[in-house]
Amino acid sequence: MARNRLAYEDMEEGRVFDLGSRTLTAEEIIEFAGAFDAQPMHLDEEAGRRSLLGGLAASGWHTSCVFMRMMCDAFLLDSASQGSPGISEMRWRKPVLAGDTLAGSSTVLSRRRLRSRPGLGLVTFRHVVTNQRGETVIECENPILFDLRDPGDAA
Repeated sequence: MARNRLAYEDMEEGRVFDLGSRTLTAEEIIEFAGAFDAQPMHLDEEAGRRSLLGGLAASGWHTSCVFMRMMCDAFLLDSASQGSPGISEMRWRKPVLAGDTLAGSSTVLSRRRLRSRPGLGLVTFRHVVTNQRGETVIECENPILFDLRDPGDAA
């Protein structure tokens, strides 16, 4: 593992990673919906306005994918991540409408070394993504596996 990559040892409890920001366009909302979630409120502005979402809205799954990309760009791609065993919690709090700008953070809640895999540690994160009005659109908790920089260390 390259020494400059984020490893388990770098994931101190309370550490916060800024996820940056990303604006969703109507075109990408419609493209994603057409391929993966072809419900009317994700495909058509008028249908979205008539729905309880209030406009052309990104699928929750699209919002989750955008969040995942933000997390990759913020820290995962420069880390020793070995993937995740799952998601503990995912909540879509508010609709994401065409033109919304999302921003967020990932906070380390806890971490532990794995006895069954001495070279790995499990880090639990809480992720929050908001829109340009500061409204939470997604909340998520999940564990991620990271290689230890020095598996022989007793930390």
